[in-house]
Amino acid sequence: MSNEEFDRSFDAGDDISDLIDWSAAVRINDIERVALDLPAWRVRRLDQLATESATTREALIARWLAERLEGAA
Repeated sequence: MSNEEFDRSFDAGDDISDLIDWSAAVRINDIERVALDLPAWRVRRLDQLATESATTREALIARWLAERLEGAA
């Protein structure tokens, strides 16, 4: 099965559990909370950019950090 066929099956809601090798699965969504203190004007700007991107402040920061970390490798 190609990646495209797998994606189509998943998107269609088909049961794909028998197509996955669960013994090789790695959990990548362990989340750890981080506190970040910022000046109020910066938070307002983040909120403005998040609204323009139709996302949340947290999602915007997470995306920016991921992009920066991937580029640092």
